[in-house]
Amino acid sequence: MSLTLLPAVDVRDGKAVRLRQGESGSETDYGSPFEAARTWAEAGAEWIHLVDLDAAFGTGNNRGQLREIVHELGDRVNIELSGGVRDDDSLDAALEAGAARVNIGTAALENPDWTALVIKKYGDRVAVGLDVRGHTLAARGWTKEGGDLFETMKFLDSVGCSRYVVTDVAKDGMMSGPNIGLLREVAERTDAKVTASGGISKLDDLRAIKTLAEIGVDSAILGKSLYARAFTLQEALEVAR
Repeated sequence: MSLTLLPAVDVRDGKAVRLRQGESGSETDYGSPFEAARTWAEAGAEWIHLVDLDAAFGTGNNRGQLREIVHELGDRVNIELSGGVRDDDSLDAALEAGAARVNIGTAALENPDWTALVIKKYGDRVAVGLDVRGHTLAARGWTKEGGDLFETMKFLDSVGCSRYVVTDVAKDGMMSGPNIGLLREVAERTDAKVTASGGISKLDDLRAIKTLAEIGVDSAILGKSLYARAFTLQEALEVAR
């Protein structure tokens, strides 16, 4: 079974950045988000995970810039938009920009009724981001606790969530390997598809994630590993296929 790879482009103050463990202020600047996204599209990516960090942290937004990236590249690559999507206005803006899929996070924890409605309305165009420390969810740009992982999943499964994007916050941006145990636990408890996120640092990490494909882990987000040139996207795509 093959694994779908989503190179990440995280945008803060109009620049492509990577954070360590999701902490505001830990950014490494990688220049133009559009150039980063175009690089991944030209290297063969079928999906790009585009994140508005300012919207996630509540420090503004990069909505215009993200819309421009989707407009320019959306005809040759599927774009998953993430960050600060927590009401009709932000969700509509993401979908109207042309995103193939929208990832909602904090909103799913703080406004379950709204989340249930949008899952019902948009189906597999909506994924729910589960950012986890241990078995506790992290909310609001990872600055607050958001309840028990499996209790939240039980509710989301009951309203028909079709995909979870699972990030171990302690692993994110640390190049220390993904949390395979956590990914397995989540996948075994749900019929929804699972996207792995955080910690991937070498091609063997992708091979390890690929062993979970038969239980529903069908994709992985690549961040710092690509920017730090631990391997190329082409090498990763070869392993994934």
